[in-house]
Amino acid sequence: MVCIVGWAHTKFGKLPDENIESLLSDVTRRSLTHAEISAGDVDGCFVGTVNNGFSDQDFSAGLFSLADDWLRHTPAVRVENACASGSAAIHAARDFIMAGRGRIAVVVGVEKMSATPMPDVSNILLGASYYKEEASEQGGFAGVFARIAKGYFQQFGDKSASLARIAAKNHFNALSNPNAQIRKDLGFEFCNTVSDKNPYVADPLRRTDCSLISDGAAAIVLTDNETALSMQRAIAFRAASAVNDFLPLARRDPTKFEGAALAWMSALDTAKLSIHDLSLVETHDCFTIAELLEYEAMGLAKHGEGHRIIDEGITQKDGALPVNPSGGLKAKGHPLGATGVSMHVMGAMQLMNEAEDMQIKNAKLAGIFNMGGAAVSNYVSILERIK
Repeated sequence: MVCIVGWAHTKFGKLPDENIESLLSDVTRRSLTHAEISAGDVDGCFVGTVNNGFSDQDFSAGLFSLADDWLRHTPAVRVENACASGSAAIHAARDFIMAGRGRIAVVVGVEKMSATPMPDVSNILLGASYYKEEASEQGGFAGVFARIAKGYFQQFGDKSASLARIAAKNHFNALSNPNAQIRKDLGFEFCNTVSDKNPYVADPLRRTDCSLISDGAAAIVLTDNETALSMQRAIAFRAASAVNDFLPLARRDPTKFEGAALAWMSALDTAKLSIHDLSLVETHDCFTIAELLEYEAMGLAKHGEGHRIIDEGITQKDGALPVNPSGGLKAKGHPLGATGVSMHVMGAMQLMNEAEDMQIKNAKLAGIFNMGGAAVSNYVSILERIK
């Protein structure tokens, strides 16, 4: 078993004074301090980042030694898997520890996006799609998810109001997250109305249906079970699964996140739980239609009925299964490589009762879903406090 024993998180947003090096160094140092571990005790370093042109400073794994001289000779690798790069790095670190190659690992997710001109950002993001077939979508990567939303609406009716409820929920939740990029309660009416301040980005997705261009980083420290039980905190991976699906949307039904559903099924089966046993979920709401389809993938609703979960308030902070109490990618922010690690930090904070105003009462089990592309790479973790 592998456990989370410490973490760190920067503010997400437009951070003009930060770069990849400063963000990575900051969370590396602070996560080790939080875990009460010295850099000299770390056996492996893992970084999840997309980059793909966001930063001239590539080779991000080489930056760990600049965070602390004691990391100079520590093995370090970069993991890239589109928007799931953070979770992919966590899986690599877990495998490293479970294979007995090391006892302690630090995992950082990081991205610097805001310094890149918007046309270039759009093209970089399209790298998470099947470029030769989907790069012509109007609206860039938002256009890819707009096509998914249109297909869903054609089958099951216009669910724009439900998408607006998801956006409003996540913006309201972000009020309680000091690291969130947008801490403003936009309300359902604003999110549900097309206006100069909330135009279509790619019809039927409005600006409030789309996640943000963000800078930021998050880090976790992982140890083996025996080491974790001797420390102040121990959040165990009760289950972790990874499932891929076709990259080209033309090869599958894009309105069904089948890879995500298989990842959830595998994790819940391993953990011997049902989705209703979880206290909260942090899920990948890169677009509001993604969160709605993820309700179906995690087993809360049948295909075509995901709207009911938000319309009935089930995923509100005070609902039966709070989803994205952090504000999610929609309002917390979405620095690509940092997202998966951030989700795990948010889940661990909840289970340690250290989430302050975000806290879900009596949180015992946290589910995490992070995906790369349109449900191409799908990662599920189920976290449980064991100390």
